[in-house]
Amino acid sequence: MDSYIMQIRRMWLNQDGDGLADLLSLRHNHVSISQIGSETAITKAMEHLSAPLDDLVLYHLKTITAIHKDDPLSMYNYQSSAVQSLTKILQMQKEENWMLPVMNVMCLELRLLAVCAENTRSSKNVKPGEILEKCADCLMGCFRVCACDNRSSEDDTKRWGMLALVNQLLKIYFRINKLHLCKPLIRAIESSPYKAHFALAQQITYKFFVGRKAMFDSDYKAADEYLTYAFEHCHKQCSKNKRLILTYLVPVKMLLGYMPKHNLLEKYNLMEFGELMEAVKRGDLCNLEKVMEKHELFFIGAGIYLIVEKLKIIAYRNLFKKVYLVLNIHQIPIQDLLSALEMQGIDDVDMDEVECIVANLIYEGKIKGYISHQHKKLVISKQNPFPRLSTIL
Repeated sequence: MDSYIMQIRRMWLNQDGDGLADLLSLRHNHVSISQIGSETAITKAMEHLSAPLDDLVLYHLKTITAIHKDDPLSMYNYQSSAVQSLTKILQMQKEENWMLPVMNVMCLELRLLAVCAENTRSSKNVKPGEILEKCADCLMGCFRVCACDNRSSEDDTKRWGMLALVNQLLKIYFRINKLHLCKPLIRAIESSPYKAHFALAQQITYKFFVGRKAMFDSDYKAADEYLTYAFEHCHKQCSKNKRLILTYLVPVKMLLGYMPKHNLLEKYNLMEFGELMEAVKRGDLCNLEKVMEKHELFFIGAGIYLIVEKLKIIAYRNLFKKVYLVLNIHQIPIQDLLSALEMQGIDDVDMDEVECIVANLIYEGKIKGYISHQHKKLVISKQNPFPRLSTIL
């Protein structure tokens, strides 16, 4: 115990942020020592440490005590107090940023403990998501300290810690489904002069979540840009992460008219999209419904069911193009489009609904033309009436 405390004291005096972060991590081997969290050991430790470090270490040791008691809520509460102590230290260190590695480690572990406490909450007085919301409030304390550091020195500014905190907060907001809270965080990073200079791993995580946010906001071009960056820059050996990114990137690409290669889907075990793609390309609305039902749990689990459902509009476009190719005319009766849908087993639509579908396709640029309501016909352009959608991802 004495040796451990002396190491902490030495790292503090030497301003060794990386070394101190290691010693204050809950994944360090000192956590396995049961005696380290005893009242006697804590009291003795405090004799060797002075403010403001003493409070930080005190709550860290109490967190370890809660770990040995297997008490997730106490683990979270003590770690939260430790992070609050850390926030005060960051505020006091006006001209320094060497504690950022400690902040990164402790804030990451706070979020993980919050997730654990949320999953095992025993008190009926604790509402779902309440612990994670409190965790986000605690992390925001650190974020404000970093974001408000306006010193001109790039080497010593705490703003280098912003993106790591934003990523932790984005993970929480996605988990508790409060995506509207992401907007000010994204704005803060997008306006940062260090935007392109943060660690690559942090940028990849950030782009992934911002891409997902854009996808849910129906901004598919932005979603494509961010998710493509995340996929292309993710290390090739991180196949699990690349698969996760593709789970969102593939439907976004398909909505933009880009169809994935089968070998890409096979490589990352995402053949659910293969069946989906074939139905969309053929304009086979009946089979599309079956594929969506077959893989419903996968799409819902990934949170993309409603996004995938929007692929129906492309299937409609492809089916109507088949009608055009068969009739080979530029004034297509709406009744013929309705008949094509009925042949697909879609018998719950009428003429007005078909006109609505066609109007959406024209508005989105998937069909060039207009509807003649008087004659109940779709009048299409004589030049490239169905702009090409399919290409290779």
